Amino acid sequence: MHMSAPPAPDSALTRLAPTVGLTGPQQALMDEVLAFCRAHIADAHALFVIEGDAGTGKSLLLNTLFTAIQHVARGRDAGDPLHGTRNGLLVNHPEMIKLYRNISESQPCLRKKDFERPTTFINQMAGSGQRADIVLVDEAHLLLTRSDPYNRFRQDNQLAEIIRHARIVVIVFDARQVLKFKSLWTDERLRALVTGYPVVIRRLEQQFRMHAHADVMEWISALRDGYLRALPAPQPFDFRIYDDAQALYEAICQRNAQYGLCRMLATYDYPYTLNGQDHFITEGRFHLRWDRAMPQARLPWAERADTIDEVGSVYTIQGFDLNYAGVILGPSVTYDPATDRIVIDPTRYEDRAAFTGRDGVENPPAVMARIILNSINVLMTRGVRGLYLYASDPRLHARLDALWNARQAAPAARQAFSPSRQGA
Repeated sequence: MHMSAPPAPDSALTRLAPTVGLTGPQQALMDEVLAFCRAHIADAHALFVIEGDAGTGKSLLLNTLFTAIQHVARGRDAGDPLHGTRNGLLVNHPEMIKLYRNISESQPCLRKKDFERPTTFINQMAGSGQRADIVLVDEAHLLLTRSDPYNRFRQDNQLAEIIRHARIVVIVFDARQVLKFKSLWTDERLRALVTGYPVVIRRLEQQFRMHAHADVMEWISALRDGYLRALPAPQPFDFRIYDDAQALYEAICQRNAQYGLCRMLATYDYPYTLNGQDHFITEGRFHLRWDRAMPQARLPWAERADTIDEVGSVYTIQGFDLNYAGVILGPSVTYDPATDRIVIDPTRYEDRAAFTGRDGVENPPAVMARIILNSINVLMTRGVRGLYLYASDPRLHARLDALWNARQAAPAARQAFSPSRQGA
């Protein structure tokens, strides 16, 4: 049965709230996970893995599932195997944990303390000698796969430690969203780690975020793998290439005035340091500051009205929806006309922390390129209504421009897509 996509987001809070209805397949999967938890609650260890690309509803499913578990755990049905269980939801992303804790305020069965960072959970459990019953992990592809004393994690693998300190672990996972060497997950590595436990692996396939036809998703997936295809035909999803970053930004501002939740994003190709000063992205006449670290802010970056005057990074936008995303592909994203392929230049990538911890990794340059391509995939899959794209590299800029002009020249494009590329 085909389920219609949910409406465009008014806020991330309403999008992830457990009051949002699940589709038939999502509900069936949640019921399966609940049955799995009841069946294995007395076991030493068990693991349920939910895989899915960006935008397939993993976080909504996880939060709805966790709310259902806590409703039983803190409810009155003492005969339910989950009654009285001690459970938690772990979130590695600081912007996402704000969101989960804000949502918990409207749910009687949830507490803010139910949501924690993985390292905090691991260190608390190790210090207390206690063990949780059920632990859910959002964005498990961000878990550390090596020691990181700077972040107070001194063991070898965060997922292994979470399993050690819990009876049942439920994770959502997407190897295409790995962004750092010290979180270098692959599907194969995950499967090797969970061998020996009762484990179920399921995959979410339906795209819910982007209200786009399959050809748009295929175009983005091809770019993620280094290939450029002809641009998809005009459709309700508003996909445009811009040859001027300032014009793109002005269009995003107009869309934000219409719909809200429209933001500028960029690859991590522009200098940024946590020194309390503003840092800017400049592309021609476009000049806008990077997102500013505001850990004290109650709302996540994407939700704050003032961030229309900033450019978000993969770290402030991962996991969130926007109505329109204006994405700048920076200098690390280049193009080879001889092969008609995207070529990644890691020396131009400013997120040097992403490349630390390379010891023992085979072919580090290829992994660097994959990390950057993964970050592009995250940025380009944020928009529900539209994606506006600009490339800094002159050769890639020219190639995308040619693809845009070819689409605009098509008779169907002239009839179905009358607004100019620079207009709103």
